[in-house]
Amino acid sequence: MIGKFDRYLLAQFLMLFGIFALVLVLVYWINRAVVLFDQLIANGQSAAVFLEFSLLSLPNVIRIVLPIAAFAASVYVSNRLTTESELVVVQATGFSPWRLARPVLVFGLVVAVLTSILAHILVPSSLRQLAIRSDEIAQNMTARLLSEGQFLHPTTNVTFYIREISARGELKNVFLSDARDPTRTLTYTTREALLIRGDTAPTLIMLEGLTQVLDRETRLLSVTQFEDFAFDLSGFARAMMSAQSNAPATIPPGVSISSRMPSTIGSLAACCRRAIMPL
Repeated sequence: MIGKFDRYLLAQFLMLFGIFALVLVLVYWINRAVVLFDQLIANGQSAAVFLEFSLLSLPNVIRIVLPIAAFAASVYVSNRLTTESELVVVQATGFSPWRLARPVLVFGLVVAVLTSILAHILVPSSLRQLAIRSDEIAQNMTARLLSEGQFLHPTTNVTFYIREISARGELKNVFLSDARDPTRTLTYTTREALLIRGDTAPTLIMLEGLTQVLDRETRLLSVTQFEDFAFDLSGFARAMMSAQSNAPATIPPGVSISSRMPSTIGSLAACCRRAIMPL
């Protein structure tokens, strides 16, 4: 049974834990929101999309700051009880160190339960939805490449040009230069191209064109003629958006770790993080 002192000490822990968590979440979220706002609004997205992405990123932010807030609350309450001699008075009444630790253990259990709910349910769900919405935004943003008579730079060291777009959606006289690789420069030219929507990203199908590969070290130019060539535009769309979170790999909620035991090291590390995070 929890006594008055236990309730008093637990209330102090929870109150300061809530204050520290709120302050840290606001600081972390504002820093994240400023970058996210610049990226989304600059790419033509509405305020509703910005708000949606901000809300979807909140569970992961809370998961990060909860342990820090719990530690800060524990240190602050312990220091205050010591400086105000409350611990001395309680120990003088016969409370043993183990008895004093009981509300601290309850507080730790509460934080562990909250962290477990976030790590196993809320964060995986939010990150999965965030990835789905990011792919949808990337698909829509690829349409910005469809501008006639303009040299576009969807990302650094990439130039894209379309002379004309027909009424049937055919791209006429397409030029694409990709110099992202520091060792070589790729240049694609084609008379006609089609933009096809894929499951994860759009693909540019080029017909009857040339591929020029310039080796920057040897200065040798290789030219290859092709009848048709598929070029994945997902990298361009993601670079234009640049709003992908650096969130760790997760396993969907409701699925046991044993039934989805991954073979890759990165996914195995994600399993371990989710299992030990509440501790």
